[in-house]
Amino acid sequence: MLVNLTPNTRPVPFEYPQRLLGRIHKWLGENNYHDEISLYSFSWLQGSRKKGEFLDFKYGAKWFISAFDMPFVQELVRGVFQNSHVEYGMEVKDISLVETPQFGTKAQFWLGSPVFLKRNEIDEAGKEFQKYYLYNDEITNELLTQSLQTKLQIAGISDPNLKVYFDTSYDKAKTKMMRIKNKNYRASMCPVIIEGKSESLAFAWNVGVGNNTGMGFGALR
Repeated sequence: MLVNLTPNTRPVPFEYPQRLLGRIHKWLGENNYHDEISLYSFSWLQGSRKKGEFLDFKYGAKWFISAFDMPFVQELVRGVFQNSHVEYGMEVKDISLVETPQFGTKAQFWLGSPVFLKRNEIDEAGKEFQKYYLYNDEITNELLTQSLQTKLQIAGISDPNLKVYFDTSYDKAKTKMMRIKNKNYRASMCPVIIEGKSESLAFAWNVGVGNNTGMGFGALR
């Protein structure tokens, strides 16, 4: 769904996505979505300009939230009607429900938020740590595919020929650091190409790609 927001009345810090996550869960009320593998995604706010050490949404903002399960969207809309406040003085101006596009078997997707990839690794001392992967790492595309396959299996969708990979021909690809809950995350800003069943592409459009989509990473548009 597309959420249109009013202009902010207070400065918006660069780490604002964590506040969007909190707002979504307040709208949902008591739920288990936060504890499960996320079959939903949300974009970062569109329409900002940098103003000193903060962001400003002088003309308001557009915010995309999507999910595989319709009950998720219904609960979200109900929560918005009960309290339209977002953060930093911004309010929900209106909501538009957007139908999932009809996809073929291959499509390029632009990003609504950076793609984050991680895996648990073991160091030489036998201690577990999290390793982050970026768009230009050799194993990244394999991890992207694995991540979406896992979510497809949870949704009961089989697509053994699925391929997910960064479009490295894009000459403006870059990485971006984001701080959420006192932790730094480095993620990739690079278009993604998906090959597979049309059902799989539609699924990805709703749930996003990579890890931590429920925290505001990997939203597609």
